[in-house]
Amino acid sequence: MQDIPSAINLMQYYTTVQPSVRGRNVYMQFSSHPELTTPDQSGQTRRLPAEQELLPNRILLITIHNPLYPITVDVLHQVFSPHGFVEKIVTFTKSAGLQALLQYASQSSAVQARSTLQGRNIYDGCCTLDIQYSNLQELQVNYNNERTRDFTNAALPSEQSRPGNPGNNIMSSLFGEGGHVYSMGAGGPRPGGFQQSGGHPALGMNSYGQVAMGGASAAAAAFGGVLPPGITGTNDRSTLLVSNLVPEKIDADRLFNLFSNYGNIVRIKILHNKPDHALIQMGDGFQAELAFNYLKGVTLFGKRMDVNFSKHAQINPSPDTSDFSSSPLNRFNRNAAKNYRYCCAPTKMIHVSSLPADIALEDITSHLSAHGTVANAKVFESNGKKQALMLFESEEQATEALVCKHASQLQSNTIRLAFSKLASV
Repeated sequence: MQDIPSAINLMQYYTTVQPSVRGRNVYMQFSSHPELTTPDQSGQTRRLPAEQELLPNRILLITIHNPLYPITVDVLHQVFSPHGFVEKIVTFTKSAGLQALLQYASQSSAVQARSTLQGRNIYDGCCTLDIQYSNLQELQVNYNNERTRDFTNAALPSEQSRPGNPGNNIMSSLFGEGGHVYSMGAGGPRPGGFQQSGGHPALGMNSYGQVAMGGASAAAAAFGGVLPPGITGTNDRSTLLVSNLVPEKIDADRLFNLFSNYGNIVRIKILHNKPDHALIQMGDGFQAELAFNYLKGVTLFGKRMDVNFSKHAQINPSPDTSDFSSSPLNRFNRNAAKNYRYCCAPTKMIHVSSLPADIALEDITSHLSAHGTVANAKVFESNGKKQALMLFESEEQATEALVCKHASQLQSNTIRLAFSKLASV
């Protein structure tokens, strides 16, 4: 503070008011230090001018608050490069959290980036950018890897990987060496984010100043850095072969209703020479692995469905192929992280959404009861929208209801069905 009376006034004010920063309670006490000092680059201690952080510089100090998804050099370059040529980036973790130093070729680019991006979220609702000017004159970068990068010198070596940590393993590429989120150990990593990895859509700023997440990276992040049992995170095959279907009761739309719980559907083809077989192309290998893991052996229309990875890399467009790549019913185009978090094997409980505002529970039960006995149910509102939970007597009945009635019409509304992890209504 400027003087002792100001400091006393501050402390007295907060004896009756709980101070908080970004939603967290903070606590204050007088320090034994008479003034604030900071070391300069020569190691000599000097006073910190109050106006220093406002002086423009081509090097920015970036702090990422609430980093639910890992932020790497590639992510930062994607966010900051539209404002000028980025020469160098260094990321590191300090007491303030995840931080980065980013050097532009010109000071004007840094000024524009700070003016445009300060306070914005990289991802929806998290990874908030706090951008200040650095007092450094030049960044020193020795390696080109996911933590440091010199975009003016592509010949720099990358740090050598630890033995037994292959570079193409999705957990190491998403969460750093050891497969955990930025120094979080196996005992309990908190949700982290992702870096862009090969084979997934490029990140891009949307109209809200947020970077759109893509496929497998968002999924792994949503699972808190620890993948579900049975998921390896290394699969790159996106096409599944589904067999032992009931041809009289199954079609491409019904397969879409089931498999779209685990990822976006690109195309579906039912084989003419084997009508109880179908090929399903998912959005990426991670989504295909989720569907394989959760749906293999599920009973559908009285038969145990078999799911395996196909030898075909993709399904080519043809007259007998159903294309769902632009379907608005694909669940993972928006809120991908939330949808991945809800992924589970078929359960007895069905969550119903997009219901008419004045719908009665009896109408919903009547609409679904052709596929099994509804043992319990309730209608409720969330965020002003009518929703329902329907508990069937068995997983098979609930699966049939979802397959047949997802995206069906109920009082002029197109309703949506999904499996719920809840055990009771």
